[in-house]
Amino acid sequence: MSWKKDTVNDLHELLTGGETIAVIDIHGVPAAAMFGMRAELRSQMNIQVAKKRLMKIAWERAGFDEGDLETLYASAVQPALVSSSQLNSFEMFSELKKTEAGRAAKPGDVAPHQIVVEKMDTGMPPGPIVGELNSVGIPAKIMGGSVQIQKRTVVLEEGDVFEGDLGMMLSKIGINPIVTGLRLCGTLEGGTLFEPSTLDIDYEQFEQDLIGYAAGAFNLACNITWFTSQTMPTILAKASREAMAVALEAAVATAETLPHLVGRAHTGALAVAGQLSPDALDDELATMLGAAADAAASAAAAVATSASEAPAEAEEEEEEEEEGGFDGLGSLFG
Repeated sequence: MSWKKDTVNDLHELLTGGETIAVIDIHGVPAAAMFGMRAELRSQMNIQVAKKRLMKIAWERAGFDEGDLETLYASAVQPALVSSSQLNSFEMFSELKKTEAGRAAKPGDVAPHQIVVEKMDTGMPPGPIVGELNSVGIPAKIMGGSVQIQKRTVVLEEGDVFEGDLGMMLSKIGINPIVTGLRLCGTLEGGTLFEPSTLDIDYEQFEQDLIGYAAGAFNLACNITWFTSQTMPTILAKASREAMAVALEAAVATAETLPHLVGRAHTGALAVAGQLSPDALDDELATMLGAAADAAASAAAAVATSASEAPAEAEEEEEEEEEGGFDGLGSLFG
């Protein structure tokens, strides 16, 4: 039939027109939502739905390994082919992940993972909901004017089938376990297959890890004196500081050390002069010692003032609190 040939040709063009090839599962996605998702993603990737047999023919015609297609098909209920010349596998996963949203489980749906209801306050007012929750195996009770789940309960294991009103009751307490959207089953890029678990990366944590690794490598390189364009400024600055310290201790006179050495000698001279009799000092030394004594006294007075003000402020606060307390007692007795 001509439409089948046209479909295979379209699929072949899709497979050979992109660097990243993928299979997605569109099972459970309403038609209207599917049209909207395709329109939003059209600028970044091409999506085409077809029968598996036609996809297989186009896949083999494009020169790809049939085993890779079977691997990609493994987790798909209703597969579709995707290709992109703009996005790599990780970027494609991130874009498709944005289309996913949870919905309430219907009778016949399969639990994608273990369904657990935690002990919690639902915030719902008392009503028939208590009996409805208990009827599906979720222990509920009215406490403090609201409906509360009494204990952590596993209602379904992965692979179990939803029956009756269980899905609806779970939705009422905020649990919508069935994910709908364009779920990526895997990609083929540069001859390498990528599984969704490999592509699902926490980029914020990944960035923090990279920053930590880079900082650790930089510190190690500086500590072992590994010369690079990045470490040289830090290593030279550290060497300069250490050389200055050695020169000062050895009293080596240079343009850089002289101000420090003179300042240290001046301080030592004043300390010695302070131990001498006032009669042994000339006018210049006496003036310098007097200035130093005044500066020390001013500093001591400032410290004493700040120390004395602190208890006064504390006492004022205590008085205010006591007055407030008596006002409160007076208001109780009128």
